[in-house]
Amino acid sequence: MKRLFPAPLLSVALLLLWLLLNLSFSAGQVLLGVLFGVLAPLLMAPLRPSHPHIRRPLTVLRLLGRVGIDLVASNLQVGWQVWSLDQRAPRSAFVKVPLDLRDPAGLATLSIVCTVIPGTVWSELALDRSLLLIHVFDLDDEARFIAHFKATYERPLMEIFQ
Repeated sequence: MKRLFPAPLLSVALLLLWLLLNLSFSAGQVLLGVLFGVLAPLLMAPLRPSHPHIRRPLTVLRLLGRVGIDLVASNLQVGWQVWSLDQRAPRSAFVKVPLDLRDPAGLATLSIVCTVIPGTVWSELALDRSLLLIHVFDLDDEARFIAHFKATYERPLMEIFQ
């Protein structure tokens, strides 16, 4: 069964997305959706990384909460800086963050977190995965930003994945 459906939830999601995008539940669209839902995961299975082992589920919940709080706070901060005309210009900078995290799933999760939080952009990862280049919209203190980034995001991801 696992050979035919390597990712059953993905298959169901693709079928539902297909039907929603076509706004039709005709037999032909359902058949195409099933075909797409079965073939896409089968063809892409070799591209999927190994399944990560989550070691501390409670840390996942704490990290999600922290990311949610940072998401709201950064949205407000960046929005305020963009819309206020009388404030100083933002001090944008590229920051090199040394990484201890090496797990591919952890690094992928870290890239998502960097992308989701307004004001930071994942720019480049060194080939040996030891250094991350991040663009920061408004940087006050580089050392403080690196310490906060490592403590808030990298350390919990290391607990979860390594």
